[in-house]
Amino acid sequence: MISITTAQWYAWLSAFWWPFLRILGLVLAEPVLGNTNVPGPVKVGLAVFITLVLAPVLPAMPRVDPASAAGLLIGAQQLIIGISIGFMLRLAMTAAETAGQLVGLQMGLGFAVFFDPQSAAQTAVMGQFVGMFAILTFLSMDGHALVLSALAGSFDALPVSTEPLAPLGFLTVAQSGSEIFRIGLLISLPVVAALLISNIAVGIMTRAAPQLNIFAVGFPITLTVGFFGLWLATPYMGPSIQNLFEQAVFAAMRIIEQLAGRPGSSP
Repeated sequence: MISITTAQWYAWLSAFWWPFLRILGLVLAEPVLGNTNVPGPVKVGLAVFITLVLAPVLPAMPRVDPASAAGLLIGAQQLIIGISIGFMLRLAMTAAETAGQLVGLQMGLGFAVFFDPQSAAQTAVMGQFVGMFAILTFLSMDGHALVLSALAGSFDALPVSTEPLAPLGFLTVAQSGSEIFRIGLLISLPVVAALLISNIAVGIMTRAAPQLNIFAVGFPITLTVGFFGLWLATPYMGPSIQNLFEQAVFAAMRIIEQLAGRPGSSP
């Protein structure tokens, strides 16, 4: 008769449960798979699949009862770690959408909005356009493989344990949110600069000829300049967004090191 001890049961369960929670946190917060349009069972199933692939190569897990106080603490920590990694990627996506929103406002398309279930708010059409472009760029650069590689490396940089997380990592996560508008402005700056010049030109025209209808003349000009500038800037926008996602992954690894109590020297 085969008998299974409690220690063996905890060892088998811990080998998959703790990695599953960290991976689930990443999947829930990651901008592509974490989209509200993706069904919940699909997210959980993908987290289970990734766990089954990564678990055999991960370091040994603590043999702790998941229902105990220590087990609940470890579970909460793993969710926080996974959400922190996904949050950095979501910040990169938000920066790209912010760039599109700035372009849309300068083009006069601030009124062209619709309800976005991802953010549960009204979102500009140009922001959604640049956001979809960023998602395609993320997939074309094998960003999913880069994220999975960083996720696997996080178990070595920050092993599963009952040790509390260092507060410096949370401070870095909060400070990273302040970079959204700066990066979004840098991405949209060429198109915004062209639109600013066109708006100044329209202002000079209406000043010189007051009989011109600014809405009948200025709006088509800004739309034309905006779409033409966006068409010219798109080939250069791709590498910028790619670099943005790469920096987001590096920042996520730096946060993992800081949560582990190390300064974090990743670029």
